[in-house]
Amino acid sequence: MGPETKNGTAVITNIQGFSLHDGPGIRTVVFFKGCPLFCHWCANPECRSGKPQMGFIRTLCTGCGKCLEVCPEQAIRGEGEHRIDRSRCTACGLCSEQCHYGALVRYGEAMTVDDVMDAVRRDRMFYADSGGGVTVSGGEPLLSAQFVRELFERIRNEQINTCVETCGMGSPEVLLQLIPVTDHFLFDLKLMDDDAHSRYTGCSNRQILHNAALVAGRGADVLFRQPLVPGVNDSSGNIEATARFLRSLGGNAARLQIMPFHGMGVSKYRALDLPYTMEGVASADDKHVEAVRQAYLSCGIDCTVSR
Repeated sequence: MGPETKNGTAVITNIQGFSLHDGPGIRTVVFFKGCPLFCHWCANPECRSGKPQMGFIRTLCTGCGKCLEVCPEQAIRGEGEHRIDRSRCTACGLCSEQCHYGALVRYGEAMTVDDVMDAVRRDRMFYADSGGGVTVSGGEPLLSAQFVRELFERIRNEQINTCVETCGMGSPEVLLQLIPVTDHFLFDLKLMDDDAHSRYTGCSNRQILHNAALVAGRGADVLFRQPLVPGVNDSSGNIEATARFLRSLGGNAARLQIMPFHGMGVSKYRALDLPYTMEGVASADDKHVEAVRQAYLSCGIDCTVSR
């Protein structure tokens, strides 16, 4: 679902400082709300919808009742695991302001470029020595391309490095708009078989593969990445198909970073009353991760692992 971007604002779920896994060096990561994919293994379900949402963390609730008193839509139920009536909730956030225990959380705030720049400047001291900078992630930042373009122009005017973390689902025109102001791309390649990609993400991969070739062909610095999900995309067939595609892009595209699946986002599914379809899927152990890495290396791909 696309983001609610208007009047020079974008809906942001979080701005995370001192990140070491979202591009080179120490980085500030800006998480945009809204994503065109619906990946079964997504660890950030609060970023799927483009609109602000309320989450309820049952284990933190003391039953004080203050949230019921302030809700103008009467969207708070007095008891039960599913505390929020989502047919009535407008995500105004008044309930979370009254909850001193953190049981009610508002995911998503409308922010201006100035707001984001304030956060970026607070972390600036960490960038220069580490070779770091700012990464936009999500969700999918391509859905807020105009906002990202303005943000990156201002960031680069202050000699700060920029990075886009993307699923690759967007129009080529959007990518062409961002390439000139982006120092690095982190580009996901989840599954090569189109039917399987549609089954697990809700979307064909044809546009994604086209955009991957576009970014590589324009000479952008791009690191392709792949979530490693046991039983989904760790087969020899998917490994070989991914390797063939990367080699076909030429240049420096024959490199891949694999990101082992984990189930740490399950609590956010519960908070949002969303079904979690990966229940029972185990994380890949170190031995299996290394076997997949070696398989990519044997296919001529410079493969690393994100920890």
